Amino acid sequence: MKKLSILMMALLMVVTATLYGCGDTTTDNYVTIRVNEVTHSIFYAPLYVAINNGFFEQEGLKIELSNGGGADRSMTAILSGDADIGLMGPEAAIYVTEGGAQDRPVVFGQLTKRDGSFIVSKTAIEDFTVADLVGKEIIGGRKGGVPAMTLEYVIKEAGYTIGTGADQVNLRTDVAFDLTASVFDSTDADFCTLFEPTASELCAERGYHIVASVGEVSGEVPYTAFMARRGYIDENPLTVERFLRAVYRGYRFLLTADVNEIAESLKPSFEGVSDASIITSIQSYIDCDAWVQSPAMTEAAFDRLQDIMISAGELDEKVEFSSVVDNTIANRVYQYFA
Repeated sequence: MKKLSILMMALLMVVTATLYGCGDTTTDNYVTIRVNEVTHSIFYAPLYVAINNGFFEQEGLKIELSNGGGADRSMTAILSGDADIGLMGPEAAIYVTEGGAQDRPVVFGQLTKRDGSFIVSKTAIEDFTVADLVGKEIIGGRKGGVPAMTLEYVIKEAGYTIGTGADQVNLRTDVAFDLTASVFDSTDADFCTLFEPTASELCAERGYHIVASVGEVSGEVPYTAFMARRGYIDENPLTVERFLRAVYRGYRFLLTADVNEIAESLKPSFEGVSDASIITSIQSYIDCDAWVQSPAMTEAAFDRLQDIMISAGELDEKVEFSSVVDNTIANRVYQYFA
């Protein structure tokens, strides 16, 4: 199915390359960029801070933000021309590259450097370890997505196997990314992985418990990055640079502001979420050191991601770093603020 999906996406790219113009759209002297995010989470705080604090406007940009509800859908938005820039796991670009398509998406900036999901339990567990998952069912996200693959990697590294046996971890990967919370809440599953603020909100509503940060257990991995089709980047290099510059300003704000200031900057992007959940979420991502110091992805980190994909059986052999990642703009942005 994965190979078929890659082939379908590649074919879609060929069709849209001839139908869809890559040029910028300007509105009221601002360049409009359509950004599709894989999910809406405080994990991506630098992006929302940049939007709400006017950093994009300072760069002459206007952002139209949409939620893909999964990397497969976000990638489809990029390939079909419904979005200019996608925020998702680099694995999506690897799958398309593996398919050999032309004008494929290229990663031009990294945002997060570890898994941003948290393990939620229906019961309280003191001093949680991976061993607590043995013999239990955990909903881990969509098969082939980084959340599920990273969790599988963590389980295997701890010496356990995936399966339904009493000495195995029953890792479910049959639930759509944006349905994880509702399926967990309505079934007998013991655990699930959720991003913030969804994890904190669900725990507050249902009396569940956040027992671990997957990112702290798994270590660093290039988890989420910005990408666009090669044609879009080549035709709009300054626009892409200004975009990444605004996001990096958002990151720098997170380094200097206190948690309450950050919460105020995020609230417009999370209407209906309690102040307490926003503050808890921010602190959780600060504590696990979620964001990159430089938007340039390292080859070593990219290689580790591919090790995780191979371990999960989602990648047969590694692809070249340079075929997926172009750090030219990211390095320029980093030097701009140095």
